Amino acid sequence: MTRPLAGKVALVAGASRGAGRQIAVQLGAAGATVYATARTTRAQRSESGRPETVEETAELVTAAGGTGIAVQADHLVPEQVRALVERIDTEQGRLDVLVNDIWGAEGLFGWDQKLWEHDLGTGLHILRLAVDTHIITSHFALPLLIRRPGGLVVEMTDGTAEHNAANYRVSFFYDLAKASNLRMAFAQAHELKAFGATAVALTPGWLRSELMLEHYGVTEANWQDATEQQPHFVMSESPAFVGRAVAALAADPDVHRFNGQSLSSGGLARVYGFTDLDGSRPDWMRYYTEVVEPDRPADPTGYR
Repeated sequence: MTRPLAGKVALVAGASRGAGRQIAVQLGAAGATVYATARTTRAQRSESGRPETVEETAELVTAAGGTGIAVQADHLVPEQVRALVERIDTEQGRLDVLVNDIWGAEGLFGWDQKLWEHDLGTGLHILRLAVDTHIITSHFALPLLIRRPGGLVVEMTDGTAEHNAANYRVSFFYDLAKASNLRMAFAQAHELKAFGATAVALTPGWLRSELMLEHYGVTEANWQDATEQQPHFVMSESPAFVGRAVAALAADPDVHRFNGQSLSSGGLARVYGFTDLDGSRPDWMRYYTEVVEPDRPADPTGYR
């Protein structure tokens, strides 16, 4: 097994579940030391109430071949993030990869509520969870990341810049949150360029997160049964797919060619050749544009 990230240190902020968990795991599989952070631990759950813990993620990282280090942190609390980065500096003396994957607002936004109908306090809290956390984390982590050239920042979002510019995303607060993540990657790319570091935005496709599997009453083992309820779910992808996308970016010595760009897991699979767990390469963004938007029947042929 190749270990292209051996000796590299990563911080995956928001790693207890979903994309964040598998990004941490796949970085570990490539040999990295991964600091996985989240609010939920075995001793305490976050406001989301989800059962997945950051300790489980760290254990999966180590089992995959890396070194997983679990840290409970609320990324809305600057002092906690400052202490986290100081710990990484003390223990490792370097930071090579920063993944801003913090979200945790799945149950907070109203799918069918207009801006003026949505609870204002909840909407502003969504923005704090999705935007302020990323800003706070980058503020403290970037000075360590730029200490040596070659650092990588990945801003996780939903939808590419091109897609989101032309499509309304679910609700006002969700739309604004994901657009902000895209713009943060673009802005950081400009500020990091002089230091030999790279920032990108990255979106998965239709992610088979723990929450999504529960929604359809399936597991990763029988996820295709959900296509009886939603035929287009045939194009969904496991969280490992986007995890492998991040690992491929982190191992690419020429990753700076993507600086400031908005990328997708399916698009990067064509560049780097990695696959999902089933050996396929689902390209959800292209499928959505060519099949879902024109209201064509679900058919993954040529798209995975």
